Amino acid sequence: MSSVLYDAQGPRAKRRNTLYTAVFLVALAALGWWVYTALDDKGQLAWPLWKPFFSGTEAYSTYIWPGLENTLKAAALAMVIALPLGAVLGIARLSDHVWVRVPAAIVVEFFRAIPVLVLMIFGLALFAQYTGVSSDDRPFYAVVTGLVLYNASVLAEIVRAGILALPKGQSEAALAIGLRKGQAMRLILLPQAVTTMLPAIVSQLVVVVKDTALGGAVLTFPELLASANTMSGYYGNIIASLTVVGVIYVIINFSLTSFASWLEGRLRRRKKSTGAVLAVQDLADIAGTAGTGADPAGTGAGIGDGGARK
Repeated sequence: MSSVLYDAQGPRAKRRNTLYTAVFLVALAALGWWVYTALDDKGQLAWPLWKPFFSGTEAYSTYIWPGLENTLKAAALAMVIALPLGAVLGIARLSDHVWVRVPAAIVVEFFRAIPVLVLMIFGLALFAQYTGVSSDDRPFYAVVTGLVLYNASVLAEIVRAGILALPKGQSEAALAIGLRKGQAMRLILLPQAVTTMLPAIVSQLVVVVKDTALGGAVLTFPELLASANTMSGYYGNIIASLTVVGVIYVIINFSLTSFASWLEGRLRRRKKSTGAVLAVQDLADIAGTAGTGADPAGTGAGIGDGGARK
């Protein structure tokens, strides 16, 4: 049976793919065994090194939870600020007005070209020199500032690309029924583009969560990875500590992507047409032309025939 994407496999292709699968599984098992024996030879699998994570809550309450709280707090605040800022910059880059489009393009290209770590260091120096923020809070503000500036510029490009990816007929049809460009963007283009942009937006939000670790490595921000380093120094179990922290990062990011997949499916189901046909007056109400010069009588005759003229 053939597929839309490729032809059905023949007997030789099936045997070849089965052989490749078997070789890959054997190689994967060999790699896993090598890692296991290497760690065991170094004593990294000894129970005392893993005991803090499976007996008692000291490791979690003292190290992991405070670091995770700081990570989530910085990432959430950066997301809340970067998402609307990126949307505004992305839409501004599509403006017909040069005085709006050019400055937005300069801001986006400038901050997108600078590494996020440089922006964090710059933010730390800025808060130290020109604000009264305490030295304990400066790393948090610097991390959030760097994440917002960089990711807002990236999200702006995602928004712009998502809107430009829509068929040109969508905007033309919106303008044809009398919608202004702002109305067409808000009512027609953005709702459709959101579904297309969602995977890329979520991927960028995952990057936000992971980039908080840069603040811990350079700015002494007490996030999850920095707390793991402190914890491993106390317990003497660097491999075990990093493994646990890695699993926590996987859970957080997997939860984000799973939620995005659910939301994308829900949005696609809601956008399915009901088959209802709008009357001309409904179009006039949406476009705001009823009772204006485009439709003096408020009957919609100026918008289209629709049975009003024979």
